[in-house]
Amino acid sequence: YKSIDPFLKRKTPKEPGQNEYYQSEEDRKKIDGLYECVLCACCSTSCPSYWWHPDKYLGPAVLMQAYRWVVDSRDEYTEERLEQLQEDIKLYDCQNIGMCSVTCPKGLDPRAHLQDLIRMVQEYSEKRVIETSL
Repeated sequence: YKSIDPFLKRKTPKEPGQNEYYQSEEDRKKIDGLYECVLCACCSTSCPSYWWHPDKYLGPAVLMQAYRWVVDSRDEYTEERLEQLQEDIKLYDCQNIGMCSVTCPKGLDPRAHLQDLIRMVQEYSEKRVIETSL
């Protein structure tokens, strides 16, 4: 879990007297269904990919938390987080079976968030290939 740096990371320091980092209501809604996860790991224990590679594949619970920080508008390390997730099979071993969403006791939808995270990582990877080939 700690490999995803599960905390807000900023490059820009706070302004004098600034106590909080504000975000719009629209940006705040992007993390609904993510921060509610209590890391009970029901999703991970029901995931065949996690059974097969628990030492390499991060699993739905951790990946959903990684996604939570990637989509948080207050975090300024989105690209670095995406870069880290594209390594090995940390993310890409997801077979999209969906047992993670079926077993979540809080009714969250890890499968949907993982698919969005996979899409974001793929788009980032394609962007990096284009940038390095220019």
